[in-house]
Parts: sequence; C-alpha cells; structure tokens
Amino acid sequence: MRRLPIFFVLDVSESMAGEPLVQLQAAMESIVEQLRQDPNALETVYISVIAFAGKAGMVVPLVELMSFYPPRLPLGGGTALGEALDELMTRIEVDVKKTTPDRRGDWEPVVYLLTDGRPTDRTEAAIRRWRQQYASRAHLIAVTLGGAADARILKQLTDDVVALGAGGDDDLSRFARWVSASVAAQSQALDMGQSAPGISLAKAEEVGISLVKDGDAAPVDDQVVVFTGRCHRSRKPYLLKYNAISVPGGFGGPAGQGVYGLEGAYPLSETYFEWSAEGGSASTVSSDQLEGVPPCPHCAAATSFAMCRCGRLMCCNGPGVQTCPWCDASIEFGDGGGSRFDIGRGQG
Repeated sequence: MRRLPIFFVLDVSESMAGEPLVQLQAAMESIVEQLRQDPNALETVYISVIAFAGKAGMVVPLVELMSFYPPRLPLGGGTALGEALDELMTRIEVDVKKTTPDRRGDWEPVVYLLTDGRPTDRTEAAIRRWRQQYASRAHLIAVTLGGAADARILKQLTDDVVALGAGGDDDLSRFARWVSASVAAQSQALDMGQSAPGISLAKAEEVGISLVKDGDAAPVDDQVVVFTGRCHRSRKPYLLKYNAISVPGGFGGPAGQGVYGLEGAYPLSETYFEWSAEGGSASTVSSDQLEGVPPCPHCAAATSFAMCRCGRLMCCNGPGVQTCPWCDASIEFGDGGGSRFDIGRGQG
C-alpha cells in the first residue's frame, strides 16, 4: 500500500522552555491519539519527527502510525532553520519511496514546520534548494508560534504560513485538532481512490488559526531572554527564562523595551549542549534589566544568578568562597549589595 508520509519539523530552541515545550509534547500525543481512531489513517499514515535548536536532527524515523510514539523533545540554544531544512530534504530523499516502472511510490509528503523565533544560521542556500528541488514534491505548511517568528523567511519557503498564539494550552490544542482532522481527511480521500485534496488552510481559520499574509513583518526577537547556568554543588545545568514586560509607570511603552520579568528556572540535562549551536550569542543583558531571581532548581541555593570571572552563571547560597562548576576557579562572593553586571544571553 502507498504510504502518506507526515514530517513534523519542530523548533526546540531555548525560548520554547517551560510551558510551550510541555504543550508541544502534549499536542504531538493528541495528534497521534486522534489519528489512531481513524482506520484510513492507520493504513496509510507514516510519521517522522525532526527537531532543531542550534543543531538539527531526526528524533523519530518515518514509521507507521501504530508504531509511532511521540518522543521526549530535546531543548537547545539557537534556531538552525537552514540545518533543519537540509535534514528534512535528506529524509525525503532517503525515506520517501519514489515511483519506479515496477511500483508506485508514496503519496506526496506533508510537512508541518513549527517555529517560534528567527533563524540563527544561514538559510539562503537551503531555501533555494527547497524551492528548486522539493517544493513541487511535498506540501510544506509553516506554523508560527508567538509573535517573534520570522514570517518573512517562512514565506520564502511556502505560501502556506499560519499563525498560532504564544504556545499556550489552547493554541497548541487547536493546532493538534486541525492537523488530526486534515491528515485524516487526506488519508480518507486516498483510500477512496481520489487524488490527494491537500491540507485545508480554510479549516485552520475555522479553529482560530490565522493565515499570515504577504508583507507581515517579523518583529525583532526581543520578547524572551534566556540564560544558562550550572549548580555549584551538582554541576548540573539549568536555564533561566525571562519575558519582556512593560516598564512600571507607563514610561516604558510596550513590552520588549528592555525590562524582563522572570518566567521560571528549569533544570537541564547535558543533552542541551548537544542540541546547542557552538559559540552562543554575542548579545548581553544587564542584570538591572531583570526582575526576579529564582533559587537553583537543582539544590535550592538562594540565587541562581551569581557570575564567575569566566562570565558564566552559577548558583550561590550566600557570601563565601565557592568553586565555579564551569571553570573550577575559586570565587569569593560578597552579599551582592545591588551591584550590576552584564551577562551573555542565549540565542533563543
């Protein structure tokens, strides 16, 4: 039987930390659960997942729907969209069966590319290659999550760009319902011997997912800042995430004017660095632009925002000498005293 390949290309960059990543995981589980209730989808649908942060990679190969289980999504620093497109094109070339004189190949693949930020790598060559060699062989739908995704870049890939909200429960639930219904309709048409109808963007609007029009400008991605630190006791990494807020008193204007409120502190595993771009970001943020300092998510030390001479963050439990978990230097911390410092932010 001819297969209907579905590729999910998912942004797992730092700015997705916390609730957005949890909800994206839940959305993938919901899509699979709903599709498994459709007998046509069970016979035709095959799913693959590609993730990208500072680096891109396949996390689930193309497998039949019944054998697919949503993976635990990684997290990393950076948004390597160009590398993700290269990985997608490789998987289409290798995994999608072509028509030969002896057999009919797979149906045209459907690709859902979801991102919440601006690319941090070069995308020109990958976009050009996609348009020249693959755009006519697959249907790519780009989905922006939140207000900082670069719709102009995505419009170079496909005319089919839709916008979700900021990644809350309702946003990604609507995304899951739309994807499930669209894929089910596609597989039903194929089972009835009809030509593939394509994914309905009109149905996306029906569930509150808006179409992105030509010329929609992407804002500067300055709505989220993230920092990476390590626990001074366990040396385990963690991520601090701050969201842009309005300056109290009304003189700061809209969100994104340089003041950020704490969203949360999230423990990381070492795989975070495997998915992160080398070199990091050259941008810095002053500590006096930040509101809220959480305890260490690993050891509950009083602050997770102490900085070593090497320029990296660590946790600290008050004045005294501690060993930096990054460079092993002995650092003597005072009481803080309101001193400010600049710290390198993540790439988002």
